[in-house]
Order: sequence, then structure tokens, then C-alpha cells
Amino acid sequence: MTPAPSINVLGGALEPCSMAPMTGFFRDGHCNTCAEDAGSHTVCVTMTAEFLAWSKYVGNDLSTPRPEYRFAGLKPGDGWCLCAGRFLQAHDEGCAPQVRLASTHARALAVVPLAVLQEHAAG
Repeated sequence: MTPAPSINVLGGALEPCSMAPMTGFFRDGHCNTCAEDAGSHTVCVTMTAEFLAWSKYVGNDLSTPRPEYRFAGLKPGDGWCLCAGRFLQAHDEGCAPQVRLASTHARALAVVPLAVLQEHAAG
């Protein structure tokens, strides 16, 4: 797998998203991506209780620990590389978490308009 260039949605170098918990398609702490990343794990977000509850409701339980996958479960405040399509769905349903633009990969723009990401940008 060949990673895409590590460029963020602002045109700069992609900054880390989270090392604890370790995130990213490559589990390198960054929202790096490649052609094999079918889900486009490119949007760096800060988890909220509202988003985690919604995500579980729509079938993607991110809060329950899964030790068999070495996954401790996410909690509010955790950084995570979210799939671009899932982020857009959460936006459309009014429960999108905050986005860290400097840590969101430019490939996210193929799915999510920059204006939508900016609307949810962390202050």
C-alpha cells in the first residue's frame, strides 16, 4: 500500500490526529490514506457523546471496547480519523463532531466540501 501525500485540507502538512488512542487507517496517529482505504478514514474529529451515541445507533459502535481487535473503545474528547462518508452523514443528520482541519487529509474533500468541514472546525 502506497500512502497518498500527507497534505491537509488547508494545503499544508498533515498534522497528527491522535496517538492515544492510536488512530488512522495505517494506525500511525495521522489520517493518512491510500487507494486501499475504501472508507476514506480522512476526517480528524474530536469525539462527542452525541456523535458516539448516534454512531452506535446507525450500526458503527465506536464506544464499546473490542479487546480482540486491541480497541479500547472511544470516549468524548478522543481524537479519531473518521470515514469521510460517515462524517458527511452525521453532518446531514445534525450530530457531526468537531473537525481538526490541519489534521484532516485533503482526500476528504472528494467526499466532504471544505465549507462543511469548516462549519464544524474546532475553535
